[in-house]
Amino acid sequence: MHATLTVLGSGTSMGVPTIGCDCAVCRSLDPRDRRTRPSVMIGYNGRHVIIDSTPDFREQALRENITHLDAVLYTHTHADHILGIDDLRPLTYRHKPGKLPLYATPRACEFLRNMFRYIFEAEYKFGGLPLVDLQPIDGPVELFGARFDPVTVIHGETPIIGFRFGSAAYLTDHSQVPTETLEKLRGLDILFLDALRYKPHPTHSTVEQSLKIVEEVKPKRAFFTHICHDLPHEATNAALPPNVRLAYDGMKLEFEI
Repeated sequence: MHATLTVLGSGTSMGVPTIGCDCAVCRSLDPRDRRTRPSVMIGYNGRHVIIDSTPDFREQALRENITHLDAVLYTHTHADHILGIDDLRPLTYRHKPGKLPLYATPRACEFLRNMFRYIFEAEYKFGGLPLVDLQPIDGPVELFGARFDPVTVIHGETPIIGFRFGSAAYLTDHSQVPTETLEKLRGLDILFLDALRYKPHPTHSTVEQSLKIVEEVKPKRAFFTHICHDLPHEATNAALPPNVRLAYDGMKLEFEI
């Protein structure tokens, strides 16, 4: 089944430009150096599934003219991946039938219910709440004829998940990718990996580390995301292998799901 992947956001948790920064990338006129918080949308058979709802979701949805959503998958519960949940509201009102399904690990579900108690306890009598149904991930998630397989990565000291779906996989926020996950990433057309910067970071992958993963699992195409202002788009791409590129906001890729 044919699908389109749209990069909603390709930036790190503070986004690029970063508030208060005057570096060359933050001042860049290249639109590919403007990076909102990290998320992708997968479209197929008239359906739209997003991975993570970032604090920039409203801006991303307006830019991409998103008029409906069918499901949201969450990788983990850091602020840059979940704080757009309230901006799902107008799309949840259009969702038929029932509430918009959200999927997360059991631990992440518990966090989301506590963090957004006003949504999930639904005691606010004036309405205006996102109409969502939070469901725990326990194995593959079957959505509208496509299968989303959760895969474990390590984010600092914390296991979180990415997803493989058909011939593509999306991994963000990882400092390590376990061997068993690497085995699940073989035979891919498209692989997204965290590549924050060149300098080592305790909870994120570097360009060098992610290039080693590409060499190991050998996808046809690899794209780096969760990028900070240390990596100018054009100059960084010029130094990467031909089958590896930096992702950028608004990038669209075709693949089989």
